Amino acid sequence: MFGIGAACAFGYYTLCLRSAREFLRRRPTPEGFTPPVSILKPLKGTDPGMYESFRSHCLQAYPEYEIIFGVSDPRDPALELVRRLQSEFPSVPIRIVVCTRILGTNVKVSNLVQMLEEAIYDHIVVNDSDIRVPGDYLRRVMAPIADPGVGLVTCLYRGVPGRSLGSRLEAIGIETDFMGGVLAARTLEHGIRFGLGSTLAFTKSVVRSIGGLEPLLDYLADDYELGARVAAAGREVVLADVVVETYPAEYTFTSFVRHQLRWARTIRDKRRWGYAGLLLTFGIPWAVLAVVFSYGAWPAWLLLLIVAARRFSAAGFMCTRVLHDRRILRDFWLIPLRDFLALLVWVGSFAGRTVSWRGDSFYLRDGKLVRINP
Repeated sequence: MFGIGAACAFGYYTLCLRSAREFLRRRPTPEGFTPPVSILKPLKGTDPGMYESFRSHCLQAYPEYEIIFGVSDPRDPALELVRRLQSEFPSVPIRIVVCTRILGTNVKVSNLVQMLEEAIYDHIVVNDSDIRVPGDYLRRVMAPIADPGVGLVTCLYRGVPGRSLGSRLEAIGIETDFMGGVLAARTLEHGIRFGLGSTLAFTKSVVRSIGGLEPLLDYLADDYELGARVAAAGREVVLADVVVETYPAEYTFTSFVRHQLRWARTIRDKRRWGYAGLLLTFGIPWAVLAVVFSYGAWPAWLLLLIVAARRFSAAGFMCTRVLHDRRILRDFWLIPLRDFLALLVWVGSFAGRTVSWRGDSFYLRDGKLVRINP
């Protein structure tokens, strides 16, 4: 049984490798479409490297754009950084919107609804507060929207770890597992049918065509849900040819596991069959168990060697060729530990429906949030 699981995982790693190669062979989107853009950044609290991430949005080689930061609490500590940003970049239109109405359980979406009302321009870019972008980010994200059939643009991202083990495990998981899974889904489903919080680029007219952002107010995975609804409406969701960066927090082991459980239970609720299939993607743990339960038989050792080689080769290709990140290679020795923990998290995700998010606790019901604590 363990050998079958390891063999299935070998096939999955091969699919990830093939999908990454296919992604690199795609035809580049011609740049030159540069409509005015409103960048919306909902905030709650501070994140590692937040100011430099904010700053990267002010250094865009782009003709015309504004940045709107939204908070529900006028005393939010992130606002100090925004005011510092306004002082450093007086020529960039930077506005703060205090979102006084709580429209639903997902306060981020509640803020976005109110921020969207304040946006001057029709073309919108939303990304998470810890996302750092290159100088040609807006040009490359806007390019696909020139095609009227495209409804949403999202993009891949790499993790820049901090010093803690939890932060490094998070970055390894993003780059060697989650991003590969995104490209595998792109291959199997003949396109992307979800969005990623790293970037959501769309027009106001597209959002109106799916009923606005209000239907997302109680969903945890609002980025996923937005992409799914755009795809269901017959518009294409595409991956831009730009990679951005995220900065995982300095997680303790406990907070890392809690964060992974939130992520896992979110995916379980939104992609149930796909999530069940993840059981067959933990190649190294299954191969190690095959060695243990075969009492060290040489075929089991050979299987472990083959599966580990494919796991590391697929991960290396993804990190260096697709995500352009060689720094993460120094933490590749953590991959087996990360894979064992991922298997335990997968099992643990079925033990409940509660998630912790930004200091609050919720109950998940069909992807929607039900607040537990006031």
